Amino acid sequence: MNALLPVLTVALAAVLAAPAALAGPRCTDAPRSEWLPAKTMRDRITSAGYAIDEFKVSGSCYEIYGKDRTGRKVEIYYDPTDGRVVKQRDQD
Repeated sequence: MNALLPVLTVALAAVLAAPAALAGPRCTDAPRSEWLPAKTMRDRITSAGYAIDEFKVSGSCYEIYGKDRTGRKVEIYYDPTDGRVVKQRDQD
């Protein structure tokens, strides 16, 4: 059993690290008390011409799935403290 311990430790570390590799970007280290309210962010995003299909907190980001002004599907991660775009991907 002692010979298997290093192998099991490495395997467990790999399994635990896998979700971090698939996670979105790191948007902020600020506590949630310093984040803009979700409604404020939603209003800013729609005022910028986006239609929001899904709005959620993703790790340290606000994230949307929606459409831009041309109707193209987008996925956008926002810094929740100032609303800046951290990462954006077109979905089409």
